[in-house]
Amino acid sequence: MKKQNIIIIVITFLALIIITGNLQSQQLITPEKLMSLKRISGVKLSPDGKNILLTVSTPSIQENSSVSDIYLLPSAGGEMKRLTYSGKRNYNGFWSPDSKKFCFISDRNTKSQGFIMDLEGGDAKQVTEMEDGIEFISWSPNGKYLAFVSDVKMERTINEIHSDMPKANVRVYTDLPVRHWDEWTDEKFRHLFTLPLDGSKPIDLMKEDKFDTPLKPFGGESQIAWSSDGNEIAYTCKKVADFESSTNSSIFTAPAKGGKSINITMGEPGFKFEGFEMDPLYSPNGVFIAFKSQKRAGFESDKITLMTYSLKTGRYNDLTAKFDNWVENICWSGDSRYIYFTADKEGKSQIFRVSATGGEIETILSGPCNYGDRFLAVSPDDKTIYFSKRDFNGPEEIYSMPLLGKEKTIKQLTFVNTDAMKDIKKTTFEEKWITTRDGKKLHSWVVYPPDFDKNKKYPMITYCQGGPQQAVTPHWSYGWNFLLMASKGYIVLAPNRRGCPGFGQAWVDAISQDWGGKAMNDLLDATDSMAIQSYVNKDKMAAIGGSAGGFTTYWLEGNHNKRFKAFVSHAGVFNIESKHGSTDELWFPNWEFGGTFLSKQARAQYSMHSPHMFADNWDTPILISTGEKDYRVPYDQSLQAFTLAQVKGIPSELIYYPNEHHWMVHPQEQIIWYREFFNFLDKYCK
Repeated sequence: MKKQNIIIIVITFLALIIITGNLQSQQLITPEKLMSLKRISGVKLSPDGKNILLTVSTPSIQENSSVSDIYLLPSAGGEMKRLTYSGKRNYNGFWSPDSKKFCFISDRNTKSQGFIMDLEGGDAKQVTEMEDGIEFISWSPNGKYLAFVSDVKMERTINEIHSDMPKANVRVYTDLPVRHWDEWTDEKFRHLFTLPLDGSKPIDLMKEDKFDTPLKPFGGESQIAWSSDGNEIAYTCKKVADFESSTNSSIFTAPAKGGKSINITMGEPGFKFEGFEMDPLYSPNGVFIAFKSQKRAGFESDKITLMTYSLKTGRYNDLTAKFDNWVENICWSGDSRYIYFTADKEGKSQIFRVSATGGEIETILSGPCNYGDRFLAVSPDDKTIYFSKRDFNGPEEIYSMPLLGKEKTIKQLTFVNTDAMKDIKKTTFEEKWITTRDGKKLHSWVVYPPDFDKNKKYPMITYCQGGPQQAVTPHWSYGWNFLLMASKGYIVLAPNRRGCPGFGQAWVDAISQDWGGKAMNDLLDATDSMAIQSYVNKDKMAAIGGSAGGFTTYWLEGNHNKRFKAFVSHAGVFNIESKHGSTDELWFPNWEFGGTFLSKQARAQYSMHSPHMFADNWDTPILISTGEKDYRVPYDQSLQAFTLAQVKGIPSELIYYPNEHHWMVHPQEQIIWYREFFNFLDKYCK
């Protein structure tokens, strides 16, 4: 017995050593670690369902850029195999119909061009020679064509007009828009091409159009789709005269061999298509085109519905009329009986299913994470669903789950960042619901520091969401990373205040023409509900946010009644009136503030809600950052706010990025931002 006891003691002691060693090896995440993580994109399930293509981008902090390559992954799980090696950027892999080859885009020969590679190996064959390169390549189901988009020169340059001034650097405009997101408009337009694989020349399917597809700046490959027989292609385009003021994009179809485009969203009695129509997707049986639609003209944050268009009858069907949340990613079942889709609901991205002819909506996956918001697909035999999954503790990986039978075990397929994250201390997070001052139920996420101890007191950050119509979900962000903030010792409170989708369209609508009203009260109510908790240091709280969240921090600076000790605003709206006259998409302020730039309604909104109207009350330290190439919220908004803070003698800091737009995208710039961010917050909140 004594010998057995000794053995037990030794085993227990060794186990404690191992556990203690593991705990000691656990590290807090840093900005440098965050910016070195790999990114997954361009995930594609093969037509035969056996393999998955995906692009993996690897950042280099030293080079301040990233390289990307395409990998092959068995859909049943297994080792990933790298397929591309030449060039810095290989991406947008797309399967051939027989699942034996794939096309992709690479910059290996300077300009980004299209290539084809055999899955078994060998050299990639270049198949495009477009002067300005290409984007968004795909392969027709009949194997006869590739499709891609490329810029086409449609107008004369200023140097061609004034040929005796060849060195002049001048832009002349007679119409809006003059710039969009991060670029000035020029003489080129992004057109859709098909490329016959018999050696013929590329065919411009938009030959006479001075319009772009996909829609800039965020439209991607989901806005272009092949018909199941490969003889036709559908695309999203906004062919309107008042581009800067209209949200009226449409779905067009065109013959793959070239010919007239047909608008299939002209509408019929009961269906008026005056908002965004986008993301067409043909059913495998060739009967329907599914697409997403917004009903109200000029409102980019209207409810996103899932529609079908019958290719036989020309009739429409709203499949989510009774579903009061936004449809995001969509995919067809292999037998064309169902459409699977994702939607943010109550602060989480969930996966749903609806019959192609309408009916009850079934929840497939839901939990305290984001399912399918980066990738969603169903196997051709309808036995397996594939999806991305991420939360506050880590970036997305790819998973699968059986659709048949009672056993619904989720299986992780990719482990792109597993090694990098295995020794990183995790946060705990939870959902909280409170009742607001006007009796509404308000949802928030609360993210706690690693090793959280409720008997201690912690400083708190109130995160103010941007958009303003954008949900706070358990996502992994590189720009506002909650694990990183929590790892620095802060509790993070992230309310889904009025305006955030996922809680019914009425909740979304409530912020329009009331930016400084109930939504701000929601944030203050959520903050107050946390400030009374024993583990929150109510004297060490900060509010942070970007874009519309930056507007919020400016507004709170003038209206917080001493709640906060510091503010951080990135690309924030400071003066609604001056921003209305300098932003790129006028439909947004026209809707949000009730009228055009000079309307009485809009002017009344400026007086009631613009942060600069509360400048007399500013008295709290503030950190402000902005990018020079931000044409959505031009950088002068940040300069105005910083000037005010300096004139009033408020401790303040301005971070200015000459080469960034509305977001920061370069690793070194982001690391510097995080360093300045935490230095500033720690100074006033610790």
